[in-house]
Amino acid sequence: MPVNCNKLKLCATFALCVLGVSGCTTLLPPEEDPVLIRLAEIERRLQSLERKVDNQNLVQLSQDVNALERQTDELRGQTETLSYNAEETAARQRALYADLDSRIQVLESSVGAMRGGVLETGQLAAGQLPVPGGSDRDNYQAAFELVKEERYDLAVKAFREFLVRFPDSELADNAQYWLGESHYAAKNYQQALKDFAVVLTEFPRSRKVPDALLKMGYCNYNLKRWDEARRTLTRVQSDYPETTAARLAGEYLKRMEADGV
Repeated sequence: MPVNCNKLKLCATFALCVLGVSGCTTLLPPEEDPVLIRLAEIERRLQSLERKVDNQNLVQLSQDVNALERQTDELRGQTETLSYNAEETAARQRALYADLDSRIQVLESSVGAMRGGVLETGQLAAGQLPVPGGSDRDNYQAAFELVKEERYDLAVKAFREFLVRFPDSELADNAQYWLGESHYAAKNYQQALKDFAVVLTEFPRSRKVPDALLKMGYCNYNLKRWDEARRTLTRVQSDYPETTAARLAGEYLKRMEADGV
């Protein structure tokens, strides 16, 4: 329990006063007077208690200071961590922005080359890529845009040159398919049939095989080769039953049956 120094002092003072009054009536020398001896003892005990209280306050104060120093160190560490993380985040953002900027510049140069070439002039010389100096993906996309714009003659040239320049591209099977599709859209069914057949022989594991086989059935139908068309469309259903191509093949077979061919 904490000691109240003021109360102790008041009590001691009162005791001194009382004892002092009593002491005035004695005739003993001070060193033998029991009252004075008792007062001296009380004074010593009081001083001892005061020293203990002061020491306890110093210990508590020291503990508080140490606790504050620990908290300060923790806050300083957290501040340094946050500062480091902020620097790292800013560095990653700068790298990301630089990468995006460079990619945008590449795309802009590709688009510029396309606009200055086949897309504006409407011409594509033999052996010329739609995006000269561009990557396989750039040239594939440029050729595909020609298909979407229904410029099939230019698309045929673009895809042919693509297959010559990028025979090992991961887009080669798609390019071969869209070469056949360009001929098919232009109603050049005989050549389209040959191009679709290449997809089956050269890229047998391609995801374009069911579509190429379906279009071979369409080509045979348009060439009035009814039996061959029926065999091809039936093969699509049997070999690739869970595909969109199989569903379309079934619809075409029903159409043939309805037409009596």
